[in-house]
This record gives sequence, structure tokens and C-alpha cells, in this order.
Amino acid sequence: MMHRLAAALLLACAAPVAQAQAVLPTVPPATVAVRFDRQTVRPALAEGLADRATGRGVTADDPVRVASISKLVTTLGVLRLVDAGRLDLDRDVSAYLGWPLRNPAFPDTPITLRQLLSHRSSLTDGADYLIPLGETLRHRLADPRAWDSAHAPGSDWFHYTNLNFPVVASVMEAATGERFDRLMRRLVLAPLKLDACYNWSGCSPRTIGRAVVLYRAAGSVARDDLKGQPPACPVLPAADGSCDLASYVPGSNGALFSPQGGLRISMRDLARIGQVLARSGRGFLKPATYAVLVTPQWRANGHNGVGEDGADDGLFCAYGLGLQTLAQATPGCHDDPFGDGRHRIGHPGEAYGLRSGLWLDPASGKGVAFFTSAVADDAPRGTSAFTAAEEAVLARIR
Repeated sequence: MMHRLAAALLLACAAPVAQAQAVLPTVPPATVAVRFDRQTVRPALAEGLADRATGRGVTADDPVRVASISKLVTTLGVLRLVDAGRLDLDRDVSAYLGWPLRNPAFPDTPITLRQLLSHRSSLTDGADYLIPLGETLRHRLADPRAWDSAHAPGSDWFHYTNLNFPVVASVMEAATGERFDRLMRRLVLAPLKLDACYNWSGCSPRTIGRAVVLYRAAGSVARDDLKGQPPACPVLPAADGSCDLASYVPGSNGALFSPQGGLRISMRDLARIGQVLARSGRGFLKPATYAVLVTPQWRANGHNGVGEDGADDGLFCAYGLGLQTLAQATPGCHDDPFGDGRHRIGHPGEAYGLRSGLWLDPASGKGVAFFTSAVADDAPRGTSAFTAAEEAVLARIR
């Protein structure tokens, strides 16, 4: 069956573009799900193609850009530095950055890592969170569009903001003198023996060769069509197209390696991140630090926050440090893609046609890591604020 499908795809690639676009969307999206508990990791579902051009089927060992689940993994790196005494969650991050970070509307209010990690910093994505090589974070944050002038940092106002994490990464770099991609390998990925990486920096050639190509719902390539080779430049190049990372000063632009969404990791390895949570961080985080990670720093009350791009759809209703808690009973909350009312912790991901999730039921120690691709930006919701595509994957592996 796979050989016939691969042959059909190769013929489609040789046809005119219009014909190819008519054929490609008929290919099932790549979908992988892995179940885990405190001791075991078990692939549960793998279907579709990791690469439509070659007909390569997807497996639980193929790395994919998991989008915002990256925020949770970045947070684990922050907390390892907290445990090492290198960072303080409640210190003014200006002290690490070496320049004053302030919302212009609230110039006397300090901004902390706790606020940044819980999306209560008063930053927004209005000035964009993609910052090319050669530009500094400080310059980008001088743009008034980066700030919410109506809500002070640390207030009970939640605004899901990608830009929080480039600031977090800059703080990590400034405190250690290490570049974010290398720092995350030392703090999180290497200790857990994961062949994963941010923006493909540090992944082995074998893993790069297994990259999952992300496609949009209409069939076009959205991301990571690597053809077995690492990208020529793992970051957003400078304005002149250059990619001289040798001259980069750690701490000046933590956006480079996409701490908010750039993690490439297989579902098998992502499940091992889930096991860290399932084991309450034992051997990886101090007990008190783990408790802070999973304790909601913010809860929705119906009028105290918005999601990405200002959405008010009931997706986020309880949020800790880079970590969401599901299934809140608060009116207006629609945050239960499982539909069983059980509290779970983890994080969703959405970008470039992909939807992903890492979710753990702390009571049972059981969880799931999954992704599905080629989901339309306007894909229909299911019974929750999550898409029907996500809910369908979760329903299939119960």
C-alpha cells in the first residue's frame, strides 16, 4: 500500500502545480500519539507521511516542530537554573539583562521571570516576537506595540504572549553567558538523553534525516522540508541575509532559537519529558521547584485574560509557569479536549498547520504526547475550545 501511495505522490510532483495541489490534500495528515506513565512509553498511533515527496511514513521517533510545547520545555531549563542558584523567579529581570525592562505605562513596576513564564508580564505580540540576527531584544521592546498599557505587570491579567519567552531566553543567556540552544542542551535535553533541539541546532544527522515536514491544509510545505540536511541558517538571518552566529552576544536576542515554539522532538522523546512531570520532577527538579511549576499562577474568572491574538475562547483557564491546567469548571471555560472532566497538566501547540499536545493526569501518572498536521488555521472546534482534529486523536487512543 505504501509503495502505491509513494508512486502516486511522485507522479503528482511531476504534474503541474495546480494538479499537485489537487492531489496532495487527499493524503492523510501525519499523526503520531504516544502514551506514557511513570515507567513506560508506548507508541499508540502513527499514520500518514513524514515527507510526501519521498513517501516516508511517520513514526514515533521522527522529530517535529511541536510549537508552543516548547514553552514548557524552556521553563524546565529556567527552573534548573533556579535550582542551581543562577536565577530567581521574583527578581527584577533588568538586573540580569543589564538594562531596564519596563512597561512604559508602568515605569515603576518591575518585571520578573514568574510574570513572564505565566503570561502576566504585560507584554503583547503587537511588535512581533520574531527578531532577526543583528537586532536586539532591547530595540524590539522599545516599540510601544510590545506593551499592554492597560494592565500592569504582575496583575491578575493574563495575556498569552509569545514574546515573553524571547525575554526569558535572553535572561537565561545573560545569567550564564551561554547561547540558548546550547544551554537547553546542557540543562534539559542531554540530562534526559533526548536527541532533540531548538531550530535544529544540536540534533544529530540521523535525527535531522527523520524530520517531519509540516504541510498546510491546502497541501503546500509550511516548514522543515530539510531533504536530510540541517538548515543553512538555524536562526532568522540578519537583514542583509548573513548568518554569522560567531559574533552573537548571549543575552542580546533570546528570540534567535525560538524558545517559544522552535523545539524539534519526537513524540517518544516528548513523552519522556512527560515522565519528568509524572514523577513530580524527582531527580530533575527540587520538590519545591516542581510544586511552583505546576501550581496555577493565574485562574480565569471570566474577565481577567485573553489568549493568543486576544482570543477569548475559553482555551486558557488556569496557567502555571509555562504549563496549563485543563478542565476548569469556571463558566466560560472550554478547556477539556478529553471530555472527561479530569484535571491534566501540560501544554498545547499550534503553528504551521500542526496541532500538538503533551498532557498528563497527575493522579494516575498517565499521559499522552501527540501531534497531527495539515490542520487548517480555521479548522472547526470540537466540543471544547480545541479543534475537532485534536479531539479526534485523543478519542482514538483512549
